[in-house]
Amino acid sequence: MHDPAAIDRDHLAAQTFGDRALADELLGLFAGQCRRLAAGLNDAAEPAGARADRAHTLKGSALGVGAGAVAAAAARIEDSLRRGGQPDPADFAALDAAVAAALAEIAILGT
Repeated sequence: MHDPAAIDRDHLAAQTFGDRALADELLGLFAGQCRRLAAGLNDAAEPAGARADRAHTLKGSALGVGAGAVAAAAARIEDSLRRGGQPDPADFAALDAAVAAALAEIAILGT
């Protein structure tokens, strides 16, 4: 099952001026970033600053394509790490769920 709200299609269309090929390219780049960046965010062995930077990058990418839930979860993780704390495990669970929903929606949009 997919969440059609995982990617705000109107936002994406506005960002890409309705260019479907550009939207597909951006979604492909975003999907790759999700796979690379989200995985390491929960690794406490990594320095907090590097993890916060990773969350910040993911948040920005998510905002660009209209993946609001990914952006919100990444922002909460980034904020916790920048304050020197350990993010709430629920935030990691929310990020994982939002990323999964966004990737599922990207797969559907690409068909």
